[in-house]
Amino acid sequence: MPHGGLPLGRWHEVAGEGLETETAACAAGFTALMVGALASKGEVVWILRRDDLHAPGLSNLGFPVDRLIQVCVRDEAEALAALEDALGSVGVVAAVGEVEAPDLRAGRRLQLACERRGATGFVIRRKPFGGPARGKAEPSGSASATRWRIAPAPTEPALWGLGPPRWRVALERCRGGRPGEWLLQQKEDGNDAYPFAVVPELADHHLAPEERRRA
Repeated sequence: MPHGGLPLGRWHEVAGEGLETETAACAAGFTALMVGALASKGEVVWILRRDDLHAPGLSNLGFPVDRLIQVCVRDEAEALAALEDALGSVGVVAAVGEVEAPDLRAGRRLQLACERRGATGFVIRRKPFGGPARGKAEPSGSASATRWRIAPAPTEPALWGLGPPRWRVALERCRGGRPGEWLLQQKEDGNDAYPFAVVPELADHHLAPEERRRA
């Protein structure tokens, strides 16, 4: 990152792969951790076309749901308009919009809305439920400060139950910074400013058999 962290007062694009383009579950969890670090300073508006945002799940990720305002809209145009309005509203520190494919014009309008009051925007790319896709398979990202691609990753078993959630993360675009790929998991120390920890790649693979290592 150019300044050692996620650029604020701009908007960011998060996309998944495969079934994630429909469910957006991994992308939503990853975004919730990023947004949760901002929620202590104001309200967060989450705009979606399907009323399936799971508040208990967000709470388990440490997201302060008492700061959350959900807005359900009917179509892509309404989602983009609501996201733009939210980013320009007093008291809103961040807004998340689940949309399919923001074009260049919509991206520029979102950036202007972010600059108006300094709020930070997040676009989670998601296909509309039961409706035709608009045919744009790749993220636009042309006006976004960063563009992320998120995939699920197996967790490390804990002594009791599952370990912290993990994601395989690709930073495909970063203005003023460098792209990269990492295996990330939620930090367990509750540090809201830096909610992710990098997992060494070796931890995600089995060790080679003893005879092969000797060879």
